[in-house]
Amino acid sequence: MQTAERDLRLDMLNSLLTTPHRELEKVSEVHRTMVESDPIFYGHLAVWYQRNGDVRDHKEVFVGSLLSSSLGEHRDAGYMLLQEFPPYQVARIVDFLKQHRGKLPRSTRTAVRRYLKEREKNPVFFDRAALRARSAMKHLYASLHIKPSDRADAVLFKDNPPEDSLAFALKLMAIASSPLEQAQLIVEYKIPYTVAVGAIKQMTPTVLVALINSMTPQEVINNLKSLQTRGAMENPQVKALIDEKLEKAQGDVRVAALKARVAADAAELDADTAARLERVMDEQVKKRGKIAKPTALLVDKSSSMESAIEVGKRIAALISGMAAADLFVYAFDTMPYPVKATGNQLSDWERAFQHIKANGATSIGCGLEAMRLRKQLVEQIILVTDGGENKAPYFVETFDAYKRDLKVEPSVLIVKVGYSYDWLERKLQEKQVQIDTFTFAGDYYSLPNLMPLLSRPSRLELLMEILETPLPVRDDK
Repeated sequence: MQTAERDLRLDMLNSLLTTPHRELEKVSEVHRTMVESDPIFYGHLAVWYQRNGDVRDHKEVFVGSLLSSSLGEHRDAGYMLLQEFPPYQVARIVDFLKQHRGKLPRSTRTAVRRYLKEREKNPVFFDRAALRARSAMKHLYASLHIKPSDRADAVLFKDNPPEDSLAFALKLMAIASSPLEQAQLIVEYKIPYTVAVGAIKQMTPTVLVALINSMTPQEVINNLKSLQTRGAMENPQVKALIDEKLEKAQGDVRVAALKARVAADAAELDADTAARLERVMDEQVKKRGKIAKPTALLVDKSSSMESAIEVGKRIAALISGMAAADLFVYAFDTMPYPVKATGNQLSDWERAFQHIKANGATSIGCGLEAMRLRKQLVEQIILVTDGGENKAPYFVETFDAYKRDLKVEPSVLIVKVGYSYDWLERKLQEKQVQIDTFTFAGDYYSLPNLMPLLSRPSRLELLMEILETPLPVRDDK
């Protein structure tokens, strides 16, 4: 693989570490460049990311790019991947194609028609989709001029749902005379929390228990702030039920690690609930595999590097839970400070870093020099820094000495924070060091996306794994 080609592919991987938060134009051009420059790799990367990635925005752009590709196998893969999305994301993919690709291919319209008709075949499946994503479903039928079935028409457009539908049960709940009657309807029909909450007259503990019982662990995580606002945390019985759902979330394959972090940051939770969410995230991150290579995490604590300390402790919490080999953590200014935690949760690393303060000049190489003197061998180094360095030992020179003395060729991942420089990156590239960069933009939710880069034996093997991921084949031609 030529260096330029490999760099292009790694640039694409690095772009996937960002979390654009529904601003698809921020990643649209990167995807466009990649699909034009290396369409074969892009197709496999799209499928691999659908199975291994977390950021919904990237998944949507991948499928939109496949559906609008000039390659038939791309369009077929996009056709099949589209069937896996919830309705609101299908609507976003359709809008993305119209707004950012300037077209809606015929095969996309056919894919959406299949998507809707498959749901119409199963009334229970359709009812839940229509209730949870009413506006998205209506948008798909109307904007693509797809004729709805009689049931879909009655539920979505005529507001006259049949008596055996979930939408009809919601109408009954809205006119129910008591909280107990509403709770009974929630339990009987499993009415989703986000839909039911607007029709509830009085949020009693009985109603809260009914709502939480009908929620999946992921739904509980997504709605923790709302539940807290409605007094769920103040009732021991209701709180115990929430705790039970969070325990189940640790082993639920449908739970996303990123959403646990979002929920923890969005709500001012009590210490016990926050700790439970941390365990959910830890367990979900561990499922991504193991970091089998000994690893060093070097965190810049020089002046104005408060953000590096915060990012460093979060990365330490993530990788310590996955580490199956040595992990050495140092904070540095012009002197290295070993950092050790008693456990692998964020709270453990918060305590380990609690007395690390940002001040002093910068010697990025001093931490690695301490490791050289102590014979601490690693195969990958993570630097959390702005890349500025004004005191010896300098990293590049120390890196050469480290390689020579310990007879190892570590890869380097630079997590750039603050107003960053590329001087260190360029110097390492000149020495043909295997280096990746991730620019941290204040989004802690994106940090778990570093794990694929750290858990594979090498970047090349990660690229090969992606290239070997098969594209789904359209099954209705």
